[in-house]
Amino acid sequence: QVQMMESGGGSVEVGGSLTLSCRGPVKACMGWFRQAPGKEREGVAALYLGVSRDTPWYADTVKGRFTVSRDIAKDTVILQMNTLKSEDTATYYCAAYQSPCARNGTLIDRPQEPVVWGQGTQVTVSS
Repeated sequence: QVQMMESGGGSVEVGGSLTLSCRGPVKACMGWFRQAPGKEREGVAALYLGVSRDTPWYADTVKGRFTVSRDIAKDTVILQMNTLKSEDTATYYCAAYQSPCARNGTLIDRPQEPVVWGQGTQVTVSS
């Protein structure tokens, strides 16, 4: 079964930065989701791969701190995470799925099937 391959997770102190990378099948939406223990999965960021340009979408909780982008040469989607907070601690999953990436201006938490998921990478932010 084809999966996305994430890399770049780890442990960092509050205020630090991490970069997550993802490779795999390419679909209209290339998204990042996360799930903390005892919580539901939530959308973090997504990149809509348009014909002429890519459009990023972010959850309100990460706007201004996270940046999603694509390195076409490396066939990789990147999530740059800055100013990390303890509440960012979670397992982060990369996913490829069809549009929409967002609905009514809000990043969707449950992408439309079929979705290609990765196995996840752990991000731990400690104070």
